Amino acid sequence: MTSPLTDAPDSVQERWSPRLWGTLLVLCAAMFLDALDVSMVGVALPSIATDLGLSTATLQWIVSGYILGYGGLLLLGGRAADLLGRRRVFLIALAVFALASLLGGLVDSGPLLIASRFIKGLSAAFTAPAGLSIITTTFKEGPSATAPWPSTPPARPPASPWAWSCPGCSPS
Repeated sequence: MTSPLTDAPDSVQERWSPRLWGTLLVLCAAMFLDALDVSMVGVALPSIATDLGLSTATLQWIVSGYILGYGGLLLLGGRAADLLGRRRVFLIALAVFALASLLGGLVDSGPLLIASRFIKGLSAAFTAPAGLSIITTTFKEGPSATAPWPSTPPARPPASPWAWSCPGCSPS
């Protein structure tokens, strides 16, 4: 089976190195964790309430702590990435996120859990803009980024719906 890149012109053919794939994988995982952390704590709230003996109002602060740190400092995170360097800000914020996650897993009181959630939100506010900036500056846009997929649909509809997602797979 041939790669879709082999049919592209020479100027468009470009193989990504394993390092580029690793960079993309780490950046995507960090973006995924930033987004997931907002909602995944909602599943654990009932067990957190019983284990730590917290009221409903305190449980709300567990959710809100992350969002306040994230939303309140997102612009500052982008500016810090511009001034101090994208990679440096991303790696430091990722390390702080990991440490705050460890701290949040080990605490046994509500206020410490809320503080760890705020710190996680704060570090996510720095990883998100730095990570997105790394993606936009590291990976080219245009034909070389989308070479395997056509930019315009075919003149007539494909024979099967799968053909839209897999160019060149149409039986006709």
